[in-house]
Amino acid sequence: MAPASKADRKAALDVASWMFNVVTSVGIIMVNKALMATHGYGFATTLTGLHFTATTIMTVVLRCLGYVQPSQLPVPDLIKFVVFANLSIVGMNVSLMWNSVGFYQIAKLCMIPVSCFLEVLFDKVRYSRDTKLSILVVLIGVAVCTITDVSVNARGLIAATIAVWSTALQQYYVHYLQRKYSLGSFNLLGHTAPVQAASLLLLGPFVDYWLTRQRVDTFDYNIIAVLFIILSCIIAIGTNLSQFICIGRFTAVSFQVLGHMKTIFVLVLGFFLFGREGLNLHVVLGMILAVAGMIWYGNASSKPGGKERRTYSIPSGKSQKDGLLTESGQLDEKV
Repeated sequence: MAPASKADRKAALDVASWMFNVVTSVGIIMVNKALMATHGYGFATTLTGLHFTATTIMTVVLRCLGYVQPSQLPVPDLIKFVVFANLSIVGMNVSLMWNSVGFYQIAKLCMIPVSCFLEVLFDKVRYSRDTKLSILVVLIGVAVCTITDVSVNARGLIAATIAVWSTALQQYYVHYLQRKYSLGSFNLLGHTAPVQAASLLLLGPFVDYWLTRQRVDTFDYNIIAVLFIILSCIIAIGTNLSQFICIGRFTAVSFQVLGHMKTIFVLVLGFFLFGREGLNLHVVLGMILAVAGMIWYGNASSKPGGKERRTYSIPSGKSQKDGLLTESGQLDEKV
């Protein structure tokens, strides 16, 4: 009875983690879309810096209340993570500006094979045939329902390449650092969020001016726009935390594959909230194919031999507990 209850508890926590990520991610996309499209706030890099500032405040408050215990993360690992994460943010923004929407979506889909390559290279992961095929089905389904016009130019290709590799490395490092140093999601955010907030708030206005030719300090900060910015920051706390929880419990590949469920939700909500002119048969078929691929991936990767990797050797002395807010390391056995 005990093993069954442990498995049931893990399954429930897995579902809760994914739902937390889906809800917060879709929510922040919708809020940011309204903020940028309706109110004209196009300073995405600076806004991300504000997101990490809010996340930093959350981790400081929780640490002061005793819910998060002190932990250690070596400075070299912290610097590498922040470099990858900030390159990912800037790279994605530049890629979206310099490329067509279709090529931007293709670049995002490339994160899955790149993440697979990193796991094979560094963790010696082996994928079964069904797992590989299910990933391919997801890629085809998402491509069918999101890719329209595709045009490529040299600088756009460079920006997309930097964005894809830096994002894949950042997500790989989330999982790697949590397992290597026995860090919970709150602990890791407590180390990385302040550095990301400081660096993005420092560089963000210059990057945003380069991208938009507008200064962040000259924007008309009316009450509605400010409320949307605050709401975006509040939701971003959950988005950042849920990303670390999901990648920590699973892997970057699983996060990417199953994370395309958010793409489907965003498309559906967009059709209902912003008009249905883009809804047609091939989009619906793409959604169905993508969801079927995700279900197949979840089933195939959970079977014995579906996705196997070596485990990290974690010294027992480094085990840390985050009280009520820790994701137990023993529950991270499945990839």
